[in-house]
Amino acid sequence: MNKDDKIYIAGHNGMVGSAILRKLKQEGLSNFIFRNSRELDLREQQAVKAFFAETKPDYVFLAAAKVGGIVANNSYRAEFLYDNLMIQNNIIHESFRNGVKKLMFLGSSCIYPKLAPQPLREESLLTGELEYTNEPYAIAKIAGIKMCDAYRAQYGCNYVSVMPTNLYGPNDHYDLTTSHVLPALIRKFHEAKHSHASEVVIWGTGRPYREFLHVDDLADACYFLMEKFNEPGFINIGTGIDIQINDLAALVKDIVGFSGEIKNDTSKPDGTPRKLMDVSRLKQLGWSPRIELEEGIRKVYKEFQSSFSQ
Repeated sequence: MNKDDKIYIAGHNGMVGSAILRKLKQEGLSNFIFRNSRELDLREQQAVKAFFAETKPDYVFLAAAKVGGIVANNSYRAEFLYDNLMIQNNIIHESFRNGVKKLMFLGSSCIYPKLAPQPLREESLLTGELEYTNEPYAIAKIAGIKMCDAYRAQYGCNYVSVMPTNLYGPNDHYDLTTSHVLPALIRKFHEAKHSHASEVVIWGTGRPYREFLHVDDLADACYFLMEKFNEPGFINIGTGIDIQINDLAALVKDIVGFSGEIKNDTSKPDGTPRKLMDVSRLKQLGWSPRIELEEGIRKVYKEFQSSFSQ
C-alpha cells in the first residue's frame, strides 16, 4: 500500500476495524474512505454498488460483520447467516467490479469443526460438523473464504482471507447477553466488586479452553499480511497459547480486584471444548504477537473503567 492509495475499511467503527485504522495511521497512511452503518447499509446490494462506483477504493479490509457471543449466535440464527452473507457478498463482488487491487476478508476461528484436532490447522476446514450454537455465523464466514478463492481463481483477484482467534481490546462490547466471554467476565467482576456481591457466576463448567489475541496485535498482523500474504485459502492469526475459562475468570477477578467467590452455572452451554489456533504458518512468514494476555487485560480494564465508571 502506498501513501496515496484509497483504503476502505468496512466496519471501521467496530473493535477490529478501528484497530486496523489505528495501525494504518501509525504507518503513515491517510487516504481513507469512511461510511458508518447509518450512511451505508452493507446488506443492500444497490447501495454498496453505488458506493464502490463513487469511491473506487484501491484496498479493502472487510471487517464488517454481525457478531456476538453464544446467546446472540444461537438466538438470531437467521440474522447471523443472512446479514453476514449479504455484507461480504456485496463487498467482495463490488470490489471485483471496481478493480480493487487487494481485499482482505476477516473471518473467525468458529469456522473450524467442533471436534477438529488441536491446535487448529488451516487444513481442518470442512472436515467435520460445526459447533451448533454458532453454525450460521461459521457458515457465512466459510462462504466468504470460498468466495475470495473463487474470485481469485476465475478473475485473478488478489483477495486473501485471515482467521483471527478470540479477540479483545478497545471498542469491545460489554453487554452481558450478547458479548463474548472475556468482556462479559470483565463487566461481571467489575459490577460485582462495586455492588459488594459475594460471588460471580460464570457460564458452563469453566473447563473449555480459549485463546485470546489483543485486537492491536490483530491489526498489526493484518497490516503485515496485506503487505506479505498473497495466497488462496486462509491463514490463522493467534497467539498459539490458550487458557481454561476457570483460570481466565480467576485472572480477571484478580485484575479487577474482586474478593468474592467464582461459581459455575453448569446449566449453561460450554460451547466448543477448545479452539487453539495453529499459527505456525504465520510465524514462518515472520510475525508474532507482542501483547501478553495479563498485560492486555489490565490495559483493557483501565479503558473499561473510564467508560463504565460507577
